[in-house]
Amino acid sequence: MKPAFSVVFLTTLSGAAQGLLIALVGVEACAKLGLITSPSQTFFIVGAALSVVLGGLGLLASFFHLGHPERAWRAIAMWRTSWLSRECLCLPAFLGCGALYGIAHWFGAPWSLVIGLIGVIASAALFVCTAMIYACLRFLQEWATPLTLVNFVLLGCASGFTLATACAAWLAPSLAAGLAACACTLTLAGCATRVASLQRNARLRPKSTVQSATGIKGPNVVQKSRGFTAGAFNLREFFHGRSAEAIARIKWTFLVCAFGVPFVLMLLGMSAQSAALFCIAALTQYLGLIAERWFFFAEARHSQNIYYARAS
Repeated sequence: MKPAFSVVFLTTLSGAAQGLLIALVGVEACAKLGLITSPSQTFFIVGAALSVVLGGLGLLASFFHLGHPERAWRAIAMWRTSWLSRECLCLPAFLGCGALYGIAHWFGAPWSLVIGLIGVIASAALFVCTAMIYACLRFLQEWATPLTLVNFVLLGCASGFTLATACAAWLAPSLAAGLAACACTLTLAGCATRVASLQRNARLRPKSTVQSATGIKGPNVVQKSRGFTAGAFNLREFFHGRSAEAIARIKWTFLVCAFGVPFVLMLLGMSAQSAALFCIAALTQYLGLIAERWFFFAEARHSQNIYYARAS
């Protein structure tokens, strides 16, 4: 498939925002239970504001994927049957919860944790809706797996907890080590499940063939021409146009930048108690996740490409 950068930014930005809010609520819940010392309200206010900004930027990016942005409100019309419509409802709900959570801490409201827990539920629902947009497409074998949902959740939470660690390093240093440990655990888990999906997809064999695409039953059908010489919608929208070598480079880039480098930087940050290292880890991980999400879309092999994107 051809990756759309609007959707790449939507899913990575909103995923980080969701993970960040989950981290904030987790910290507050632990503080309420007496497991840790409660940080200042500034930590929660800044974290919630950053979560809303990231989610808002993701929502803004999604508009660039629409042919007619002025009709965006129609996207919610099919909420009974469409995961996309459900995502369009869950994202504003999540942003609203994040904003109310920050406002509650601004005024020192005692019910801030309740709003946060509702926000966590909205975040979980948004993760499910976003992932199921792709996992429900059975004809794209690379996406039609429970690993799609698992990866969306783990990668979003990993990036969110890494951001929370960077915020804590500046505003609540006593929390940085604990959040960094959580971020490292989530990063390792995300790496393991993403590698598992790569191995699974490498073993897949297309269900469609040249014979089924053309309706010709002969055993030795060879495509010689696409039937046209100019560009076409099918070539632009269903194939990324990159070489196998370029795809391999992008795969190794995201494995290193989204998982390896941030993990090492977080460990170094914990030992050196360096806020700068935590910030660099968050930035590196996000750039790696952009590459990961681009690869996620590019590795899906649409069956129409058997006919339109290949020619001997």
